Amino acid sequence: MSALDDTDRRILQVLAREGRISNLALADKVGLSPSACLRRVAALESAGVITGYRAVLSPEKTGVGFVAYVTVGLNSHTKSAQEAFERAIARAPEVRECHNITGNWEYLLRIEAADLAAYKTFHTEVLGTLPQVNAITSYVVMGSPKDQRA
Repeated sequence: MSALDDTDRRILQVLAREGRISNLALADKVGLSPSACLRRVAALESAGVITGYRAVLSPEKTGVGFVAYVTVGLNSHTKSAQEAFERAIARAPEVRECHNITGNWEYLLRIEAADLAAYKTFHTEVLGTLPQVNAITSYVVMGSPKDQRA
């Protein structure tokens, strides 16, 4: 696929906000015929620009009352230490996001738990027991005035 044009960007913007919008409504919003819009969306999917569609879940209704971002420092900067840490984190359902980052820490995690007690259990019994982990710093989310994750 060639570079994205303004119409592609408008399609992506609408789909990012309203992933379940009908093709007819999407076409109307971006100023295309339904068939042209469908071809554009299919091309964006084929090119890997659109990699999937997700449901945005209500934290309250799914039992998530506690969110924290956690920085993790490893005690070894080897590939094997990183891979072992990443395998362990992949098995932890509380970890909703894991990012290998630059700076003072190796990883930034987004943790979701039922409450502070559940987070403490995760912190102590999962994260704190990993042999690769040298340092953990937690940042508790008190509110999210802007959150555009899908």
